[in-house]
Amino acid sequence: MSPAPRGGAAVPTADWRDVPLAPIVLMYGPEDFIAGRVLEQLRAKLRAANPELEVTALDAAQYPPGKLSMTASPSLFSEPKLVEISGLSAMNDDFLADTLAYLADPAPDVTVALWHSGGTRGKKLLDALKAAGVPRIDCQALKKDQDKAAFVSAEFQRARRRIDSPGVRALVAAVGANLSELAAACQQLISDSEGTVGTEEVDKYYGGRVEATAFRVADAALAGNAPLALSTLRHALATGVDPVPLVAALAMKVRQVAKVFSARGSSAQLARDLGMSPWQVDSARRDAGHWTGDGLVAAIQVLAETDAQVKGAAKDPVYAVERAVTLIATAARR
Repeated sequence: MSPAPRGGAAVPTADWRDVPLAPIVLMYGPEDFIAGRVLEQLRAKLRAANPELEVTALDAAQYPPGKLSMTASPSLFSEPKLVEISGLSAMNDDFLADTLAYLADPAPDVTVALWHSGGTRGKKLLDALKAAGVPRIDCQALKKDQDKAAFVSAEFQRARRRIDSPGVRALVAAVGANLSELAAACQQLISDSEGTVGTEEVDKYYGGRVEATAFRVADAALAGNAPLALSTLRHALATGVDPVPLVAALAMKVRQVAKVFSARGSSAQLARDLGMSPWQVDSARRDAGHWTGDGLVAAIQVLAETDAQVKGAAKDPVYAVERAVTLIATAARR
């Protein structure tokens, strides 16, 4: 294995779905699921080359001096090594000094995987890694629905299975707050279903989730279906769903409709310009057909008031959210 490149030219950020092999690899960001996937890939690729791979885990915050060079030194039978080091965001001074020294002369047949979860601690090391051209994999949380949707599609592609666009949307709405949970949901649907996965399969396993219920209320309200919106809302409240996520789902849907209300262009173009997925653009455009500009302004104002009310400004948050759903659903044109 060749030493890390030098000369000050940084290697471009690598995709966490296709991690390159290198003497040193940096994972940067707080998303532990992505960091875990990176390590899984490194282990798999290195073991494919030599099943006798030796794996060692170290903590940069509890690092004893000299441990890295000792761990990376050749073993009796010269097996390749993978050294996985976490906790760089709280690294101690001994780790910083030893890693800077190691960077100047990486050991042969050793891969060192570093995970820094973010922050300014260890900037000197981060700068040195960049100058040496060490591959960097961003481990950032996927906050946008379009990124979560792309993640779901990729999970199914990896398994050589298919999930349709409505199924992707339903799964992200039901489970999308946590990437580990989203990956587990994908795996369950892949394992327990056959053929193309759609909303029916997603609802079977995850339709009772708070997020899914909230979006069903929002969908009905934005479409002007007041009876369905209120019956779904009351069922949700009766089963213990908190008003806060219900209002959040309504607000997100109204914002999306407002974004596309007077926009022109293809779904793909608007998705890029507005930070949405193409299916979100299509859905918001369908909902926009039920609305006028004045109606959207009124809905946004009602939701701003309701958001404050369900977070403590009102004595009865249940009444506040019921009032908001009623006003929005009756303001929309059926």
